[in-house]
Amino acid sequence: MNDASPLLQVQGLAFSHPGRPVFSGWSATVHAGATLVCGGESSGKTTLLRLLAAELQASAGSLRLGSVALADAPQAYRRQVFWADPRSPAMDALVAQAWLQGLPAQYPGWNAQALAAHLDGFGLHAHLDKGFYMLSTGTRRKLLMAAALASGAPLTLIDEPVAGLDRASLRYLCQALADTAQAPDRALVVAHYEALEGVPWRAVMELPELG
Repeated sequence: MNDASPLLQVQGLAFSHPGRPVFSGWSATVHAGATLVCGGESSGKTTLLRLLAAELQASAGSLRLGSVALADAPQAYRRQVFWADPRSPAMDALVAQAWLQGLPAQYPGWNAQALAAHLDGFGLHAHLDKGFYMLSTGTRRKLLMAAALASGAPLTLIDEPVAGLDRASLRYLCQALADTAQAPDRALVVAHYEALEGVPWRAVMELPELG
């Protein structure tokens, strides 16, 4: 796949919450590198990431990641995606270290050396024996982002990365995103209100406020 070829192609995506349309005929192409999805509080940023992760089912449209269409091979599509919702209680009963140890089997491109660097950079070693329910908002997000960046997943989705982060962690995050964005076979899609300083954003997708 050459540099001009998108990793992710979205065509005609439609989705509504009960009585509240969110997307209608939304299309985009996402290339390797870092893409920012920005917009206000009710613009659908998290909903879009969940749709791209195939955690939510669109009412219309298609998603293709590399040569894999979601409609044709949903499991193969999902194996190429890293997505962990920082707001979800589904992981509360898990211990951080045990969760991390199970990830290499799910992601063929897993990079143990990168994980070690991210655990150091985010200062996470003291929290690895804790359950997710014990982690602060910032620590939980840092752990999920360390795993996301180490996953090697062709499509890596990160939602509102700075919530609860201290200044040192924010500096490390921006550098880690910038470094990971150099990979020629990975698309990082980050949802946030504004661009993070020092990250070489390849594209910015601004979502309009929902009525």
